[in-house]
Amino acid sequence: MKDEKSMPAGGQLEVAGPQPVERAEPVETPEPATGTGPGPEVVTGQPVSPKEEESNPEGRKIFELPVLPLRNTVVFPYMVAPLIVGRPRSLAAVEAAVATEEKLLATIAQRHQNEDELTAEDLHRVGTLVVITKMLRTSGDTLQIAVQGLQRLRVLEFVPHDQHLRARFEVIEEPADTEIEVEAIHRNVIDLVRKSLTLLPNVPEEVAAAFTNEEDPVVLAFRLGALINLDTEKQQALLEAPSRLELLRLIHGFLTREVEILELRKKVTGEAQAEMDKAQRDYVLRQQLRAIQKELGEQEPEQAEAELLRERLTAADLPDDVRKEAERELKRMERLPSAAPDYHVTRTYLEWILELPWRTETEDNLDLDHAKQVLDEDHYGLKDVKDRIIEFLAVLKLKPNAKSPILCLVGPPGVGKTSLGQSIARALGRKFERMSLGGVRDEAELRGHRRTYVGALPGRIIQALRRAGTHNPVLMLDEVDKLGMDWRGDPASALLEVLDPAQNHTFRDHYLDLPFDLRKVFFICTANSLGTVPGPLRDRLEILSLPGYSEEEKLEICKRYLIPRQVDETGLKTEQLLLTDEVVRVLIAKYTREAGVRQLERTVGQIARKVARAVAQDPDVKVELDEQKVVELLGPEKFLPDRAKQVLPAGVATGLAWTEAGGEVLFIEATLLPGGKGLSLTGQLGEVMQESARAAQSYIWSHAKELGVKLKIFEKKGVHMHVPSGAIPKDGPSAGVAMVAALSSLYTNSLIRPDTAMTGEITLSGLVLPVGGVKEKVLAARRAGILRVVLPKHNMNDLLDLPADIKERLEFIPVETISEVLAAVQKGTPPRQNGHKPVTRLKRARPASPRVAASGRRK
Repeated sequence: MKDEKSMPAGGQLEVAGPQPVERAEPVETPEPATGTGPGPEVVTGQPVSPKEEESNPEGRKIFELPVLPLRNTVVFPYMVAPLIVGRPRSLAAVEAAVATEEKLLATIAQRHQNEDELTAEDLHRVGTLVVITKMLRTSGDTLQIAVQGLQRLRVLEFVPHDQHLRARFEVIEEPADTEIEVEAIHRNVIDLVRKSLTLLPNVPEEVAAAFTNEEDPVVLAFRLGALINLDTEKQQALLEAPSRLELLRLIHGFLTREVEILELRKKVTGEAQAEMDKAQRDYVLRQQLRAIQKELGEQEPEQAEAELLRERLTAADLPDDVRKEAERELKRMERLPSAAPDYHVTRTYLEWILELPWRTETEDNLDLDHAKQVLDEDHYGLKDVKDRIIEFLAVLKLKPNAKSPILCLVGPPGVGKTSLGQSIARALGRKFERMSLGGVRDEAELRGHRRTYVGALPGRIIQALRRAGTHNPVLMLDEVDKLGMDWRGDPASALLEVLDPAQNHTFRDHYLDLPFDLRKVFFICTANSLGTVPGPLRDRLEILSLPGYSEEEKLEICKRYLIPRQVDETGLKTEQLLLTDEVVRVLIAKYTREAGVRQLERTVGQIARKVARAVAQDPDVKVELDEQKVVELLGPEKFLPDRAKQVLPAGVATGLAWTEAGGEVLFIEATLLPGGKGLSLTGQLGEVMQESARAAQSYIWSHAKELGVKLKIFEKKGVHMHVPSGAIPKDGPSAGVAMVAALSSLYTNSLIRPDTAMTGEITLSGLVLPVGGVKEKVLAARRAGILRVVLPKHNMNDLLDLPADIKERLEFIPVETISEVLAAVQKGTPPRQNGHKPVTRLKRARPASPRVAASGRRK
């Protein structure tokens, strides 16, 4: 084949005027490879040969013909194809071919289908020799022709011509390779054809036979290439195949893909048909069911549901606005078909309205003596909480429409906050519902989802009221201090309306969108601390603190509640688990360290299970429990009780701290660093505690002359202050007085009384400010054997709730200034021995600072 240089200068074929497009589709579009519709006909007989233009030494047949460019299609040998011709130069090429005796023409596919101005690069180099068998002129400048493919041609060079495209060609002889692989692929192609015929319905037998009985693989391949839905590039690849083997490989790959498409199409059609058949079957059966019900005089299911809802709506005691909305939704549901999505949404909405206790309430038991008896039976101590409940009952007895209080029980874990809510409900005779708020981050969990969402439900508040079946239950909001907040909303803010008596009478859940009166609900919130509770929410709560229990209180709780409960749970008899007071005290002091009694109950349960095991093996065995037996059952002691030191060296003071597990005794240690500078702090101290240490040093430095401290010591020596148990983080301002006492002892080389512990916040001006957790700190001091407690004067009121035995065994020294603290803790008189009666007379460290005894009376 000659290269592009043999073409006219510039390589541009001359085209006169605008050229219409040869449309890609034939006049009659052929069906897919099965031959189910009219398509290109197979040429039979001998092909017509053009007149030879010249001969050459190689014996090639070279001749010149007009060229018809094709868009989006390829004409194969042995096929008949209809074409529409519209471009002027293409029309001229057809006219030139018809004017000859042979009516021969060369068809070549374009490389770029959108090109009108053709160059040599725009046409492939292999085409088809065709003979024009029919021609029909239509309205306009177009021709409809039918061509019959004869042989494949290869372009040698394009010949310049003014009217149409012409080129010199040579005939490509048909390949004659007959390898075994050719026969194998030929048979595979026929198998694929048979398979495709089974996937298409209503295929005529003669069409199937025309494909399956074809013995010439080349004819079969070209016939399939014309019928399969292939793009121009793939058709051209078939036309240019150099051998039978390559031709069959190409058509085998194309046919395999078509069979896969037909299989997938049949699968999808079958599934769709099955769904449609099921829907039609359901429709017919439903119509038959309606006819049967009509003959029997029965109602349709939709009508029966609507009628049942209407009967329930008529019998329900609903507020007027709620009834109006329910009737409107019911009428809307009656107009909807049962298959409509809104039908089921509306039915669920109506069922929620009918199941809620809009006006249903339980009658309160207003017997104050009964309520007090129930509260005392379930809980030991907790006088403030019990008094508050009795006060509410008294008000409710005098004014039945009084608003329910909103209590918040704050205390460490295990002190009985949740169980106290159950006791309150039992004392009032109301239903009890508990709702845990720990980890809730979505506002919609409390206020519900709107009905526009799929699977929408009311919030937890409305769900709890439906479970209770009354609109005046005791509803406990557990762990209110552990609410979260993220992009889905702030649940704590959603509680503002719920817990506000001035607003909650018109509480609207997002799902119901109807006002619900929550004024009768007795809300009880629980929290371990108020630090994480937002201020607006805390302002709506009536705070009741539940401090930790003393050792005596734990002893009584264990004997009254914990031991009988564990005896019942383990199946023992009362006489088989006898825990003396001494054994219980060992469990409290050496195996548990907590403000509540939860761990104590687990420890008692552990002993009960071990005793149950021994009894199960030998019913006559008797387990005598003493301290040595407890060690055998539970292992070595887990906690070492805090003990007051007999002697405190200079620079060491005893402080008191509060944790969630109760109070603890802290020893503040300070030492001088010769040649050092500044103040070093260790022991996992928080920022507030570090500030207290710096404030203590600054106070002593500024009052060095009064305290008898030499100023040179601050310049020449640094100070290292340490709080033991360094692995435990510590923070808070209450260790300020202990730090200033330790530094004063260090700088003056004096001693602090070992029987005295202290707590309080200090200021640079020398004042002592009140702190929290006084009861827990005092109990920790009592456990450690402390005899004297120094605390801010404003905290003396916190001592009123202390057990009487604690008040009798400890001396409390109220202070207002740091100077009073230092005067009270300096080691002057020998420490008071345990067992001696506490000092009750009034002592004066300074004339303006009275010291009050445990009874709170001045002398």
